[in-house]
Amino acid sequence: MGFTEIFVATHDAALKHAGLLDEGRGSAMEGGPDGQAVRIQGISDFEVEQLGDLAGTAVHAGGADYELTMVDVASDSLLAVPPAMVRALADLLTYETEGEGNVLEDVAEQWAAQEDIPFGAAQARTYVEQLARLAAGLDDSQRTGLYVWSA
Repeated sequence: MGFTEIFVATHDAALKHAGLLDEGRGSAMEGGPDGQAVRIQGISDFEVEQLGDLAGTAVHAGGADYELTMVDVASDSLLAVPPAMVRALADLLTYETEGEGNVLEDVAEQWAAQEDIPFGAAQARTYVEQLARLAAGLDDSQRTGLYVWSA
């Protein structure tokens, strides 16, 4: 299995970046069109959707549509993250619970426990925190969104 890259971009920049990734020319060092990206080896867009469901449930926003959507017919490897998932991921950074648990860590542990996740809880926590920071940093005034490219 290849890799999945989640990045912040405008619609046009996302299409250009996906084209480079499709050609094998996008590098992890570039970090997406706006320099903000997380590249995860060994997962697909399905595992990203699983993370969205887990995040939504953790911040009491379960039941929303966390399914990634096609961006353009020209690229079947580029998908957009729906607003509900962006909010749920961003909320992981600040969500407070009554108990002693850390919501972000709980979500990371649950995600790592999923059947096809090729890494443990510690690495999952790093990824979940990076993705939450990407989601929290989206700028509506610049019309940026969160995109998923999957090989």
